[in-house]
Amino acid sequence: MASTYTPLGVELQATGENAGTWGTKTNTNLQIIEQISGGFTQQSIAGGAQTTALTVSDGSTGAVMSHRMIEFTGTITGNQIVTIPLDTQTFYILRNSTSGAYTVQFKYASGSGDTFTFSTTNKGDKVVFASANDGTNPDIISVNTGITDVVSDTTPQLGGNLDVNGNNIVSVSDGNINIAPNGTGVAQVSGSAIKVAGKETIWVPAVAMYPNTTNGASAEQIELTAGQPELKCLDFDASTDEFAQFAVSFPKSWNEGTVTYQAYFTSAGTNTGNAIFTLAGVAVSDNDAIDSAFGTAVSVTKAHSGTANDLDVSSESSAITIAGTPAAGDEVFFQVSRDADNGSDTLTGDARLLGIRFFFTTDAANDA
Repeated sequence: MASTYTPLGVELQATGENAGTWGTKTNTNLQIIEQISGGFTQQSIAGGAQTTALTVSDGSTGAVMSHRMIEFTGTITGNQIVTIPLDTQTFYILRNSTSGAYTVQFKYASGSGDTFTFSTTNKGDKVVFASANDGTNPDIISVNTGITDVVSDTTPQLGGNLDVNGNNIVSVSDGNINIAPNGTGVAQVSGSAIKVAGKETIWVPAVAMYPNTTNGASAEQIELTAGQPELKCLDFDASTDEFAQFAVSFPKSWNEGTVTYQAYFTSAGTNTGNAIFTLAGVAVSDNDAIDSAFGTAVSVTKAHSGTANDLDVSSESSAITIAGTPAAGDEVFFQVSRDADNGSDTLTGDARLLGIRFFFTTDAANDA
């Protein structure tokens, strides 16, 4: 009875076979088993669109398909397909080290079973299991192991990190874990959304502001209808520039850069003219003089709706550069005014400021 071979090329010696060569063949089998269990090899798939068939070498070492890790190499100029025989059953660590923006598909030689494909941008690693679960249509099963897809040594990807387009969802770079949710997804930890450093807002109501001693706006409380919202506002004259001030201590996570704002106001009249508000700021650190000049004022313009006591919300302003070299923990003083003597400010009657909505940028995850 002649020897037979496994799908990965290990010789199964029949009783009484190979007298005098049994030891040599056994050693070869052990070497094949060693490369199957932990061997590494490279396979060039350079060139245009093509299929590269990996085949078994019965009773001898060196078959590419009989290695644990296979690295695909070469410059590819078309989509690639790499196949293994239908009866192969093992798992592989695949590395796509090719150059060129084309896909690399790993599959059985024939049939309609599941396959695995490196996307055009996925130059990384993947663990797959060749299941041999069907004689005609066996499946290549993708395996998520916790660290499955590695783009490079400096940006390992964690736990099934690639979306259907091969885009990285989780990566590690320079000691930081970078999370990029797929589509409209939200990054979470233990079910709670992660706060992302970036654009933030602060609301400062008019009740937190105070009229300047010189040319100050008029602080008012207005009852519109009994039992409904009342206005705590600052009334700014239609013909004379008037001013008010307030102070903000921004969160420590603020990047100490420029800020922008929106003005919220109303009018008791039905005029549809423009109101122009301006805002300027100066930052004061511990042991600094509070008596310091404001920076350059930045204006916003908004037309009243034409209906008495409607809420008017301006567009977001351009960037305000805060004077005084802002630093973490500073108190930032702001001065708001109505530019009433500007020919483009055409709203008749007082513009009643209700509050300022700030936009600022953070560069830290928290204020610790």
